[in-house]
Amino acid sequence: MKTLRLILGDQLNQQHSWFEKINANTHYLFVEIRQETDYVLHHAQKVLGIFAAMRQFAEELKEQGHHVIYLPIGKTLSNHDLTFWIDQVLKENQYEKFAYIEPDEYRLDAQLKGYAQSLTTPSVVVTAEHFLTTRFEVAEVFQGQKKWLMETFYRKMRISSNILMDSNKKPLGGKWNFDAENRKPYKGQPPEPNDHRASQDLSVIWQEIQDAQIKTFGDPSEKDYRWPTSRAQALKDLDHFITYRLPYFGDFQDALTLHAWRLFHSFLSFALNTKMLHPTEVIERAQSAYAAGHAPLTSVEGFIRQILGWREYIRGIYWSQMPGYEDKNYLSNTQDLPPWFWTGQTKMQCLSVTIKQSLEHAYAHHIQRLMITGNFALLAGLHPKQVHEWYLGIYIDAFEWVELPNTIGMSQFADGGLLATKPYVSSAAYINKMSDYCKTCHYDWKAKIGANACPMNSLYWDFFDRHQDQLASNPRIGMSYVTLKKMAPEDLAAIKSQAKMLLSNINEL
Repeated sequence: MKTLRLILGDQLNQQHSWFEKINANTHYLFVEIRQETDYVLHHAQKVLGIFAAMRQFAEELKEQGHHVIYLPIGKTLSNHDLTFWIDQVLKENQYEKFAYIEPDEYRLDAQLKGYAQSLTTPSVVVTAEHFLTTRFEVAEVFQGQKKWLMETFYRKMRISSNILMDSNKKPLGGKWNFDAENRKPYKGQPPEPNDHRASQDLSVIWQEIQDAQIKTFGDPSEKDYRWPTSRAQALKDLDHFITYRLPYFGDFQDALTLHAWRLFHSFLSFALNTKMLHPTEVIERAQSAYAAGHAPLTSVEGFIRQILGWREYIRGIYWSQMPGYEDKNYLSNTQDLPPWFWTGQTKMQCLSVTIKQSLEHAYAHHIQRLMITGNFALLAGLHPKQVHEWYLGIYIDAFEWVELPNTIGMSQFADGGLLATKPYVSSAAYINKMSDYCKTCHYDWKAKIGANACPMNSLYWDFFDRHQDQLASNPRIGMSYVTLKKMAPEDLAAIKSQAKMLLSNINEL
């Protein structure tokens, strides 16, 4: 039966069973399309990397003997959506069957499901053969519960997969979670490993993107592109991480510094989320490093928790809550993003460094996202949907299934606490403890009031004061309200006045 199989830009999985056999009657369709480049404003490196990886994957399939139909952006410049181009190819080649892999994003899943149901041509959908759980497994674990604690799910995954468990089915080291031991500030030692990643010249593809007038932001780095565009490159990145960075990952995974933008983070999320790497092989490599004595348990457990626990958990949250999760706004925040979110031109050094790094590299690590940009956004009352769209666009590893719950639930507390047990906010004290950002900042991290006072401080206490109705009963932040109640009325009034002034001049901070 003559069959057309669709491959999306984040379905670049060489290990998928689709590719085990070569069949002259089975053809693979790749489409570069404005629908996917334009639904939010994306970082240039994200669009460039996905197009380059799609093209590389298509070429590799051709080399293996598979039949590939590839529609580059120059051939799909009209505003037609994905299903239009599938329709064109189906009709032109008289296929007898249409097949696609389950998309990871709700909007694409609904689009392709509706399209398949409308076809007179028989259609079939298959799984991505990538994730370690089903879409709704997390919802089944927490059925009937108000709080969906990741730690509960993570322990279940450890047991069922026998990862970092001893012969008595107990966690290695006697603890499930070593997070409390992984919060050291970075003071320059050990030195950050060199960026090993191969430089690629993608200027030809970048010119096509420009010719198509696709709007992007950030530095494209088209002549010195460093993100992986093939499985072979992704495997080299995995080797480098296990060898040089994993041993120190745990100690410094929360650290922030002006002097090392990458530190010991893996940079594997883009390859994982486009399926160039499989989570099982990454987890097994990390576990083997511990077994060989190459990396400490604190590092290995912390890293594996992000993949085996958090990544699968977040996906389950996404599918259980869609559609509509993107519109959650529990705290009724309405402030627009200030323009410096797109330039990094702010006197707050922590935000300036994080945003400029994001614009240059399409990357910031999880603490920069949560406790710098996310922290400010929540304290300032920025609209959570705008924050979501900014995160989705600026980071190369941001695909909606993973980014949306991290932003709406974890970062902005917009779901009211389904995901996070408390709002993740801090004053400047935390940032000063974990970073060297504050030492040379325009603002004084210790001051709450005055022209040079760090905005985080007054915004922090104003946040708790204005959200007492929603948050005062939360036991995890009870001490904040104890402190708030002890404040002299005139001191609180001065803090609130400072916060009001800052928010009225947010574009100038």
